[in-house]
Amino acid sequence: MSVYAKENPAFLKSSLQSVLDQTRPPNEIVVVKDGSLTEELDAVIDRYSDQHPRIFKVVGYPSNKGLGEALNFGMKHVTSALVARMDGDDVSVRMRFEEQIGYMEEHPDIAVLGSAIAEFHTDPNQIMRTRSVPENHEQIVARAKLMNPMNHMTVVFRTQQVKNAGGYRHMPYFEDYDLWVRMLNQGMKFHNLPVSLVYARVGNDMVGKRHGFKYAGYEFSHFKNMQKTGFIGTMTLCKALLLRLPLRVMPKPLLMGFYRFVLRKDL
Repeated sequence: MSVYAKENPAFLKSSLQSVLDQTRPPNEIVVVKDGSLTEELDAVIDRYSDQHPRIFKVVGYPSNKGLGEALNFGMKHVTSALVARMDGDDVSVRMRFEEQIGYMEEHPDIAVLGSAIAEFHTDPNQIMRTRSVPENHEQIVARAKLMNPMNHMTVVFRTQQVKNAGGYRHMPYFEDYDLWVRMLNQGMKFHNLPVSLVYARVGNDMVGKRHGFKYAGYEFSHFKNMQKTGFIGTMTLCKALLLRLPLRVMPKPLLMGFYRFVLRKDL
């Protein structure tokens, strides 16, 4: 888990508690401080670290570097063969690790395993909608040519295979998508479980972060990189850009409607 200064301490507490409440507890929790934090965030991390010194590893550096570099830094401190990703404002279902780690143990050919997410605004008990993702490897490869086929906050991956692919890179907003494409290009197998194993918070301007010319520029660079690696051809590149870039410059209410009615399923 990466934490930076703008995180909400109450959300971070809920997130960490959901990890500790797992039916299959983690053997280590690596928390990366991506730059200096607020006193309130430090207090939450210190409290949990003091209560669980055997499994908590708190690492970091003084200046914010972004998610990609933070996750790579954290990977240097991982000792387990499997890693579960977690965001500091989401909540894991209590059976998440039991189901995902169990699946990975039974399917040694799978490098990355994700799931659907259940989105909420302020209360995880009041789910608004779900975001499903393709289940089998072939479907994931096909989806990856046009959009991210994995919910990043749900994934469990094999440590060594992520390192073999080069790990995360500094690709703002696309750190995970960039990694998945490189792993898929190397023939690594992916899978998604057709259940929601993470409650994802959407009351934090999630759509707003995916709006504007700056985001569009990052998106363009990401798909150009996909073309350079041979993962997609020129026609697919043009299709992806025509489908995606107009969304970034349309009025935000329309973009919010697209995410809600096209990419999500209301409950």
